[in-house]
Amino acid sequence: MTDDVFDLIGAGIGPFNLSLAAQFDAVPAVSVRFFDRRPAFDWHPGMMLPGVEMQTSILKDLVTATNPTSPWSFIAYLVRHKRFYQFINAEYEAVPRREFADYLGWVARGLSSLSFGVGVETVEAKDRLFSVMTSKGRSCARNLSVGVGKGASVPDWALALPKSLAFHSSEAAHRLGSVKARRVAVIGGGQSGAEIVDALLDLGTVDKVEWISRRPNFEPLDATPFTNELFTPGYMDRFHELPEELRLLHTKRQLLASDGVSASTLKKLYRRFYELRVAAEAGADNPLTLRPFRDVVGLERNGASVQLTMRNGFDRSSETVDADLIVLATGYRYVMPDFLAPLKERIAFNSLQEPVLRKDFSLEWDGPCENRIFLLNAGRHSHGIAEPQLSLAAWRSAVIANAVIGSNFFDLDQLDPVILWNETLPAMGFATPYGEAAE
Repeated sequence: MTDDVFDLIGAGIGPFNLSLAAQFDAVPAVSVRFFDRRPAFDWHPGMMLPGVEMQTSILKDLVTATNPTSPWSFIAYLVRHKRFYQFINAEYEAVPRREFADYLGWVARGLSSLSFGVGVETVEAKDRLFSVMTSKGRSCARNLSVGVGKGASVPDWALALPKSLAFHSSEAAHRLGSVKARRVAVIGGGQSGAEIVDALLDLGTVDKVEWISRRPNFEPLDATPFTNELFTPGYMDRFHELPEELRLLHTKRQLLASDGVSASTLKKLYRRFYELRVAAEAGADNPLTLRPFRDVVGLERNGASVQLTMRNGFDRSSETVDADLIVLATGYRYVMPDFLAPLKERIAFNSLQEPVLRKDFSLEWDGPCENRIFLLNAGRHSHGIAEPQLSLAAWRSAVIANAVIGSNFFDLDQLDPVILWNETLPAMGFATPYGEAAE
């Protein structure tokens, strides 16, 4: 590589930077380049379990919300693959996750601005540019977009466990097929936990599955119309204006709007439990135990197995469970990528030690205002529960694109929200690279 100067360089090619690249494909005057150290695009391969589904509408793809005529929409993908009519006739309540992953891969293979097999090593700021050192050489850019994803969140009590005794849900598709453990504990009451429990029961080789969750019950995703207003630009705009303590409070209260279990999955598991109970009455063992409202507070190794100690929030009792294998469906957490280490002292952080994000998704730092570092999938507590989701990916990408371009290339004006969130309704404007409101 040479010292080319791009308008934007993206580090990491997941769905969010892929959305940004697809949006910039409609803006030929802007030069962009995205790097990923992996040899090709691959979206959550460890969670591609049989029968799993998306929790968002097919219209909430990479581009449609702000550029419906883009050649990179999910509808365009269906037409290109001659499946448009059959997809409609199938009447899916939700899109199969494998098909959506194939759509993302199709977009990644079609965009010329993506470079796989090239890892970003370090980023430095000098001469009003970002100097980006990759595994293939140096490039420069006026702006950065960081979309490297989150790391697996592992409880402290599980950190020292070997792979033979515990693995994270991100590895489930690769590990479940070879499970030989007799007793398995699944930790986590969200969608991933539910899918893993279902897959373990399908194996037919596990004697006992303990499904353990800190939540008071196994609760559904709240996808009702007024709750879905939380996944709109109007709400995100107003959420960002709130003081930090209120934003943190709201994200805690809105957990089931973004991290509940699909109603169809819960119904399927309940019916399975019912059928297992019927079989148990006929003399068979029931392999599934449901334990909500339990907080794992300790673990003791016992040779090739472990004993978990839990606090029961329902009656405040203490319980223990023995397991030969633990599957951690415990979510993900944001970690500042190592290549930003040279800039860390110049970046502002909130009370949770997360980077502070401006309204246009660029982080607060002490560098020139025309040099922006956009952070994707790092703004749950600055922009709301929709920020880590696919729901507003196209809109966020258009916001970032407009900021890089310096004008409203994408029309982001919205009608007033259905819900009057507050009496003071701030104007929906986003700063340009020169610090002035875009018109």
